[in-house]
Amino acid sequence: MAQKIRFTKMHGCGNDYIYVNTMEQKVPNPQEAAVRWSDRYKGIGSDGLVLIGKSPVPEADYTMHIYNADGSEAMMCGNASRCIGKYLYERGLTTKTEIRLLTLSGVKTLKLHIINNKVESVTVDMGEPVLEDESQFMGYRVLDKGTFVSMGNPHYVIFTDDVDQVGETGRMLEKHPAFPQRCNIEFAKIVSGKTADRTPADITTIRTRVWERGSGITQACGTGACATAVAAALKDKAGRKSDIVMDGGTLSIEWRESDNHVYMTGPAEFVFDGEIEI
Repeated sequence: MAQKIRFTKMHGCGNDYIYVNTMEQKVPNPQEAAVRWSDRYKGIGSDGLVLIGKSPVPEADYTMHIYNADGSEAMMCGNASRCIGKYLYERGLTTKTEIRLLTLSGVKTLKLHIINNKVESVTVDMGEPVLEDESQFMGYRVLDKGTFVSMGNPHYVIFTDDVDQVGETGRMLEKHPAFPQRCNIEFAKIVSGKTADRTPADITTIRTRVWERGSGITQACGTGACATAVAAALKDKAGRKSDIVMDGGTLSIEWRESDNHVYMTGPAEFVFDGEIEI
């Protein structure tokens, strides 16, 4: 008799994943399930599969494992982490409004913003950006049009007036030899930028499109939004606060001087619940 798995479809700014609570049920082969279930014609349809679990270490409350639509495992996803915060709180699995989430890129702290007992938005402490990592980027003398930023996972941010080249150029750059682990590629354009009469505290609006490694073009990418904001600040195109406008919505990013951490704030939404056979 075929086993049925209960799942919840959620999205953060259109970046949609299938969520399974592994504290109640197990997914035997998550890589295979991610490929089959993510198919938008023959499956549930998503950018990938996210497994929620109980943390094995005292430093965190829960765990997150992410499998992209091609079955590869991702290290971190900002949009998925916000959705997990909403899931845990609104499904009654926790009463905490600050949740420590263990990911492959470390423990991330989620701060839930509650209105009428609903999670309206979530702020995620994404940690410090890493600007040099030869295990993720070896192209300092090969590629010179973009800026490398790791938010636990590798990103390459290109500022351009043509953000719609995301499909053709993003597909090519994801597997460029400069990126040993492949790479997420962002194409960004300053909409309202930092000028002579603006202070660094002013918020810059940046239009960004993303090619995610393992998934292709997605509606949004939390770590990609963070990387874009950091790259803009490094290139003096923005101050420490930016609104990143992606295909599926807007994320607010702050790169704080006080601790050098990047903080991402945005929404999370339920889509539907269901069951699927494995």
